Amino acid sequence: MKELLQKIEAPQAPKALGPYSQAIALKENRPLLFVSGQLPIDPKTGALVTGDMHTLTKQVLDNLEAILQAGGSSLDRVVRVDVFLKNLKDFVAMNEEYAKRFKGPVTPARQTIQVADLPLGSSIEISCIAAI
Repeated sequence: MKELLQKIEAPQAPKALGPYSQAIALKENRPLLFVSGQLPIDPKTGALVTGDMHTLTKQVLDNLEAILQAGGSSLDRVVRVDVFLKNLKDFVAMNEEYAKRFKGPVTPARQTIQVADLPLGSSIEISCIAAI
């Protein structure tokens, strides 16, 4: 439902460096769903998934998508994403997997931050805010 979202672009500010928007606005007064940070945990086993950053990012996004759907939303209604990486050298691989899930003319606003550590020793955590 991208028609709920309006992409904001300021020519006076730098363009986004990846598959995200400088900012987005909700076109209607809509309730928001705030999704807590998700790790690459397999919901069937409760264990961290192992593999490369593509695999880890895919699992985190699968987990986010399941929570969004349970909350009456979806990835295409996400307005803000926060990505936490233990190593910014993983940025390119994370971004490649992320771009597969967030497509279209209006992609969420996003920040990516390198952190010292994450729960369970994970290399990545992602949280988001979505329109319902």
